Amino acid sequence: MNSDIRNLDLNLLKALDALLDERSVTRAADRLALTQPAVSGMLNRLRESFDDPLFVRAQRGIVPTLRAEQLAAPVKRLLADIESMLEPQAFDPSTASMTLNLASTDYALRAAVVPFLSALRKRAPNIRVSVQPIDDLQLPSQLERGDIDMALITPDTAPMGVHARPLFDERYVCVMRTDHPDAASGKISLDRFCALDHVLVSPSGGGFRGVTDEALERIGRTRRVIASVTSFLILPDLLLASDLVAVVPGRLALHQTGLCMIEPPLEIPGFSKTLVWHERTHRNVGHQWLRSFMAESAQQMQAVRTDKSISRAQPR
Repeated sequence: MNSDIRNLDLNLLKALDALLDERSVTRAADRLALTQPAVSGMLNRLRESFDDPLFVRAQRGIVPTLRAEQLAAPVKRLLADIESMLEPQAFDPSTASMTLNLASTDYALRAAVVPFLSALRKRAPNIRVSVQPIDDLQLPSQLERGDIDMALITPDTAPMGVHARPLFDERYVCVMRTDHPDAASGKISLDRFCALDHVLVSPSGGGFRGVTDEALERIGRTRRVIASVTSFLILPDLLLASDLVAVVPGRLALHQTGLCMIEPPLEIPGFSKTLVWHERTHRNVGHQWLRSFMAESAQQMQAVRTDKSISRAQPR
């Protein structure tokens, strides 16, 4: 093994990191913007440096040896530290130019990403944001590879070994159109709540049961769910065009013209939203600022919601 660090090109470590992530010489070459023969040549040099095959051919692509797997985490940390070392320590959001890859659920897109983007345009006009859907199974590797920089998720779904920052707690409210027959009083009884026709959001599709039904079951009651949709985005149109009601996270009900919020007649457990990111961006000053700004915009949204307390909510 050649243990002299002077003979190890750091570009080889970038190639090793890409090969470990992609498990394919072709995909690693695409990621590095190099030709396949060039990456194959780099792999041969890596094998000489570490005195190990590092990868062996498989039915689909290549698989790492035990030695390569042992190198994966140290190499990624080393590259992240070098990248952080080369980054300018001063960060001015007004002039900064970068791209943030953000993963979000349908709910978080509306409740957190929209206000974040609106505020970001004023503070950092040259920062681009690519919003992508959450894939729970792929998220750990996406964060590790850098395909995703940050993700908005619930704490219980956070991958192992990531950094996390709580953003806000959410509660559920009952929503209906302002001229709904049950909207005038600003409150609703449990019996009436159970008798109304409900619509719920089932992200995976086809479900007619949610946290509200579980809460009702605990007190021996049921409700009438007659419609199920996969997205929160269609709910306002459905509610405005019918006598349907919905139980939704409170942040989604803010600023909805033609709809009003009413306190549900039973206790429905809420949930929390957390921002997670990988070690690779943990020390990057630009990403540090973006994470803080995301938290700041979430807190401002919470203040707005407090001003529009459900206890004082009237049809509007």
